[in-house]
Amino acid sequence: MTRMPDFVEPELCRVVAAPASGGNWVHEVKFDGYRMQLRVEKRLAVLRTRKKLDWSARFPEIAADSRALPDCLLDGEIVALNKDGVSDFGALQAALSDGKTASLVFFIFDILFLNGRDLRGEPLSARKQILEKLLARKTGRLRFVDYFRSHGDAMLNAACRMHLEGVISKKLDAPYRSGRGGNWTKAKCRGGQEVVIGGWWGDDRKLRSLLVGAHRSGKLVYMGRVGTGFNADNSRALLDRLKPLRQARSPFAPNSEIPRARGINWVEPGLVAEVEFGTITSAGLLRQAAFKGLREDKPARSIVEEPQPAARKVEDTKVTTRKESAKTIAISHPDKVLWPEAGRDAAVTKADLAAYYAFAADRLLEHIAGRPLSLVRTPDGIGGQHFFQRHLMPGSSTELKPVRVKGEAKPYITIDGAAGLRALAQAGVTEIHPWGSRPGDPEAPARIVFDLDPAPDVKFAAVIAAALEMRARLKNLGFEPFVKTTGGKGIHVVIAVKGTPKKPLTWPMAKSFARAFCVALERDTPGRYTTNMSKKLRSGKIFLDYLRNDRTSTAVAPWSPRARPHAPISMPLPWSALKPGLDPLDFTVHKAKKLLKRADPWKGIDKTAKALPPA
Repeated sequence: MTRMPDFVEPELCRVVAAPASGGNWVHEVKFDGYRMQLRVEKRLAVLRTRKKLDWSARFPEIAADSRALPDCLLDGEIVALNKDGVSDFGALQAALSDGKTASLVFFIFDILFLNGRDLRGEPLSARKQILEKLLARKTGRLRFVDYFRSHGDAMLNAACRMHLEGVISKKLDAPYRSGRGGNWTKAKCRGGQEVVIGGWWGDDRKLRSLLVGAHRSGKLVYMGRVGTGFNADNSRALLDRLKPLRQARSPFAPNSEIPRARGINWVEPGLVAEVEFGTITSAGLLRQAAFKGLREDKPARSIVEEPQPAARKVEDTKVTTRKESAKTIAISHPDKVLWPEAGRDAAVTKADLAAYYAFAADRLLEHIAGRPLSLVRTPDGIGGQHFFQRHLMPGSSTELKPVRVKGEAKPYITIDGAAGLRALAQAGVTEIHPWGSRPGDPEAPARIVFDLDPAPDVKFAAVIAAALEMRARLKNLGFEPFVKTTGGKGIHVVIAVKGTPKKPLTWPMAKSFARAFCVALERDTPGRYTTNMSKKLRSGKIFLDYLRNDRTSTAVAPWSPRARPHAPISMPLPWSALKPGLDPLDFTVHKAKKLLKRADPWKGIDKTAKALPPA
C-alpha cells in the first residue's frame, strides 16, 4: 500500500508540428477545456487545476458523480460540448459564468493511483486498461478517453476536418512522468497561446481589441492585438473585469511594436486569456488572433511564451513562396487544363496555376491573408461549370482556415500562407475575391473599392480617363488612391480607410461614403457615368459600382487570376501606366514572372489609411 498524495504535478505535452507515427505511438483527441486532477478518498472527491487550485465547488455535479469511485487519482479535462459533440471553450466559460454546469463532461485519460497502488510506473497501455475497467459502468459526466493507432498525420487531418483542437500523441510503453518530457506531444490544427491582458483598445462601452503579451526572462513582452472572438456578452463581461484594473502606463517591457494609438487603455496585468491564431511573425506577434475565453486556473505571472511548431513561425513578409508551399500539398491531375490555349497564349494547367500562386504569394497574400474569401472554382477548366464558394466545407484542406462572420452559421474560408494558396490551386480556384476588411476583423472595413465597369460600347481609353478623374477627386479629399485592372474591361480605384477611437468605421459608413462619392460624379457628368445597375440605362456610360463596399461583398484581389480566356490577372499599376494604348490583356498568368520583378506599386497601401469625411 502506498499513501496517495494530495496532488501530483501533471505530465505535460511538448508542442510539435505534426504527430509522431509508427512504433509505440498512439493518439488521443485534444480537448479544449480545463485540465483537472480528480482525487477520490473515502467518498470525498476533490477536483484540482494544474496549479493545485481546488475547483470542486465550480463543478458540483462532476464532483458528486465522482464520489461513487473507489480511492483513486485521475487525470483528465472538463469540457463543454457543442451540438456537434465538439469541445467548446467559450461554452465552458459561459457555463461557469452562469453557474449552469450540469451538462459539462469530464473526459478522463489517465489514472495515477488506485486503492493504494501507485500506477505511475506502469506503461500507458496498462494504465489505460485499468482506467477503462474502472469507468466501464460510468456514463454521462465521467467518460473514458481511448486511444487510436492511426497514422499521426491522418489522425491530425481527420481532427482538423471535424473542427477539433488537434491531437495528443503518447508513447504506449511509457510511465507517467510529471513535467514536460518527450513522451507526450501535442499537434494543433491552429496556433494557441495563453496570454496576459495588458490593455484594450476602445472605450468604457466598446471593446475593439485586446493588447496581450507573455513573460520572457521575467518581463511581460507584447505579442500583439486580439481583435476577434468577441460578442455582446463576453465583451461586456471583459470590460467589467478590465475597467477596475485601468492604469496610466503600459505594463509591457519597452518594445518598438507596442502601439501608441489613441483609445488604448492600459491595465494592471492580472487577467489571463486563451487565444488562437493563424501564425506568429518573426517579431513574435500573433496574426489573426481570436479570443476564446478567460483562464482563471493560472496566475498571470506563470504565463510564458509557449513553444510553437516551426511550421507556424513565419516572417513578417508572409511565407517564402515555392519552398514552403512545395512541401505541403500534392497537386492531383497536374496536367488538367484550366485555361485552354487562346490565340498566342498557351494553355494553363493546374500545375501552372499552383506555380503561379507560389511565385506571386508574397504580393497576393498581402491582400487576402486573414480576410474572408469568396472563391470561383473551375475544376474542369474555365469552359466547364463555375462553382462559387465562400464557406469552409467538411473535408477541406487543413491549410484552408475558418474565419467566423457574424450572422453566418458556417465559417468563411481564409488562408494565412503560401501553403493555403497551393490548397486553392488543388481545389481549382481560378479567382480569389477577399473582403475589404482588416485581417482578422471582418467587421472593420479597411479598403474602399470603386469599380469602373464600362458598357460594351465604351472604349478602354474612356475608363482610363474616368479613373484619372476619380483619382483627382479622391486626392482633393486627402486620400492616396491606388489603381489596378480587373482582368476584364474595367478598372478598380482603391483607397485605404480607417475609423477613429471615438468613431469606429462600419460597413454602412463605408458604403454610404462610396455611394455619395459616385453619385456626385454621376451628377456632375451624367452623360459619362451612371450608378444605376440596369443594363438598358448603361449604354455609352461607365457604371460606378459602389456596392463592392457592402458587408459580405467582395472585389477581385490584386494579382488574382480571372476565369476568362487568356488567363488574365487583376494587375496593380502605377498611375503613370494609365495612358493611351494600355491593354488589360497585357497582364496574364503567362507573363507573371516578368511582371513580379517590377516594383510593387501598391506597397504600403495600408499605411495610407485615412478616416472618412462625412458622406
